[in-house]
Amino acid sequence: MKAETKQFDQSFYRNEAGKNLLYLCSLAFVSLWLSSCTKTEEKQDEAKAFMLSDTMMNRITLDTVKTETVKNELTLVGKVVPDENQVIKVFPLVGGNVEDVDVELGDNVRKGQKLATIRSGEVADFERQLIQAQSDLLIAQKNLSSTEDLYESKLVPERDAITARQMVDKAKAEVNRVKEIFSIYGLGNSTNYTVKSPINGFIIAKNVNRGMQLRSDNSESLFTVGQIADVWVMANVNESDIPRIKLGMTANVQTISFPDEIFKGKVDKIYNVLDPESKAMQIRIQLQNVGMKLKPEMHATVNLNFDEGGEMHAIPSQSIIFDRSKNWVMVFHSRSQIETRPVEVYRSLANRAYIKTGLKDGERVISKNQLLVYDALND
Repeated sequence: MKAETKQFDQSFYRNEAGKNLLYLCSLAFVSLWLSSCTKTEEKQDEAKAFMLSDTMMNRITLDTVKTETVKNELTLVGKVVPDENQVIKVFPLVGGNVEDVDVELGDNVRKGQKLATIRSGEVADFERQLIQAQSDLLIAQKNLSSTEDLYESKLVPERDAITARQMVDKAKAEVNRVKEIFSIYGLGNSTNYTVKSPINGFIIAKNVNRGMQLRSDNSESLFTVGQIADVWVMANVNESDIPRIKLGMTANVQTISFPDEIFKGKVDKIYNVLDPESKAMQIRIQLQNVGMKLKPEMHATVNLNFDEGGEMHAIPSQSIIFDRSKNWVMVFHSRSQIETRPVEVYRSLANRAYIKTGLKDGERVISKNQLLVYDALND
């Protein structure tokens, strides 16, 4: 009887253990299923959360990956200067006292516009010379008329008539000489000398003030007038970079005043000499000064692009995001499918980046406000 009871107890305990094991397995399966459903729902909610809205679509910019010739970039330092062919220095042609100055540095002036007025004793002397010359001409003409009458009456020899004509010619030449001086100096009917602008342009240098005394042998210009519709950028090239410089190279110029604006020009002259102090060679870039934004003596950064050879995938350099010691781009498939993809950058220039691995032709990447999308997807 005891043996049967013992056998029953063992069978009972085995059945109870089996039931408990089955219960625990069922509970684990249900927990796993619930967890899987929760994660699936979270992923679905997450996908919905990162779908780009219409507002965000308007804020981003998409660029297509293209295969391009690899270019390199040379960065130079330079400054803006006026076109020397359109710059004129204005010197005083007479000495005297500066009565008035009508313009200031940076003013826009027209051709023939009055810049300054000089009261000069030399002008008064020229006025006296003109009056004297005109008086001498009048006397010579009257003398010629009388001599010709006497010659016709046979009262004087022909020699006297010839001499009288020579005196008239001499007096006319003197009058013309003094009038030419008046024309060259721009003199009027007063003893004042008016300094006028020889061209349309801007006052880019001024070395005169009211009350200044000027000597007739003054060697310093009063004004410098220049047209700055076209300007030059003079840039320094190091010896090691000289072989890369070619005429006609495209140049992108940036200034501190307009850091987000690129002024485009070309290398139109190479000065094939080195400065003995800096050991640098100068080049000249000609630019159209749209809006007169470029001012003489502005500092400029010049980027020269040249072909290096070979081809690679290229995208805008601003598309690249550097994070966690890697370079990433946001590859756009659709509004709800945006891929954060690592790439290997071969070279990044001011505007273009060349990619060794990670992209294919025709793929689209986000090149504006891509960091907002990156943070939303990866935080």
